[in-house]
Amino acid sequence: MLTVLVTGCNGQLGMELRRLSNDSRCAFCRFLFVDVDVLDICNRPEVHNYMKMNKVDVVVNAAAYTAVDKAETEPGLAFAVNRDGVAVLADCCVENHAFLIHVSTDYVFDGTADMPYKEHDQVNPIGVYGKSKRAGEEEMMAKGVYGMIIRTAWLYSGYGNNFVKTMLRLGSEREQVMVVADQHGTPTWAADLAGAIIEIIVQTDFSKRQGVEVYHYTDEGECTWFEFASSIMRLAGKSCRVLPISTSEYPSSCQRPAYSVLDKTKIKNTFRIDIPQWEDSLRKMLEEIL
Repeated sequence: MLTVLVTGCNGQLGMELRRLSNDSRCAFCRFLFVDVDVLDICNRPEVHNYMKMNKVDVVVNAAAYTAVDKAETEPGLAFAVNRDGVAVLADCCVENHAFLIHVSTDYVFDGTADMPYKEHDQVNPIGVYGKSKRAGEEEMMAKGVYGMIIRTAWLYSGYGNNFVKTMLRLGSEREQVMVVADQHGTPTWAADLAGAIIEIIVQTDFSKRQGVEVYHYTDEGECTWFEFASSIMRLAGKSCRVLPISTSEYPSSCQRPAYSVLDKTKIKNTFRIDIPQWEDSLRKMLEEIL
């Protein structure tokens, strides 16, 4: 029996992992789901004791500070969770001989590329959120833990606050919305990422894994936020018009990558994961919640 600890279990990814934890593929796994009210990942003694007491074999860190704009005025909080919390988890995984799967972000890149980013491409975060997430990656790599970093992007689900749910709300309240049309990325249904993580757990012999490997996972394809919003309105049957604007016209306290599409060749080749197109997954998610 493999004991898998999932942190941040009340977030989008954590909730989707909960849904999949009863999958027949996971019959050999015992899942422990915790959020900050049960386990504070920044509290080293608490994390160490919890992992030791429960004989944790694998940690999936889905806990994160993800408020991109607020991070600019709350850098201490962003770094506490996204850097220091990862450092604590990495230390405790080393002490308890556990494997760490940590979820990171496309925001570690500056967005100046014109083709999908590979895992080994130069990182250069341009905002507090991206810098805090990159700092977490660096802490993990420096600790001597065995694990993997999975960078993802534009995450949405039927849980919590996200772009899709915001557009659905605005689509019911307004006749039109203005959405940025010059930032490119890939929408990713958290259920798809959760499924990929489950598949990795099922396939991996953790006793033979060493070092830290970096992988990229998003759904397939790419679009702008404007195209994403337009698809949401169309698939949800909303009459709200979506108007394109430039980044310079959108009030924001932080700079975002203009292009952050991630190359998924490595994760597909390593784990033989079949990744769906982003619009197909968006359709499925909307069918679930509407």
